[in-house]
Amino acid sequence: MALAITDATFDEVVLKSDKPVVVDFWAAWCGPCRMVGPVIDEISSEYEGKAVVGKVDVDANQEFAAKYGVRNIPTVLVFQNGEVVGRQVGVAPKKTYTDAIDALL
Repeated sequence: MALAITDATFDEVVLKSDKPVVVDFWAAWCGPCRMVGPVIDEISSEYEGKAVVGKVDVDANQEFAAKYGVRNIPTVLVFQNGEVVGRQVGVAPKKTYTDAIDALL
């Protein structure tokens, strides 16, 4: 399962990570988010120890969604060394996300 990331933990988990980080910005009411969620969970298992994979519920945690200009969900951001290095808005195939991680490993 992907890590639940909140506004309180975002800085420590995402921005200070020494590994690539994939963050899925989602909401429970979002249909397309329910399609991406299981894919993100699979990636979390497959990349355990190599990358951090987490989810931010934008209804409960709006600070970083706003900071990074997340206006549509699902939006998946890829971070390295505290910087956004990739962005995917909307549903995409699993390979889109894994390719982004693989490029950073």
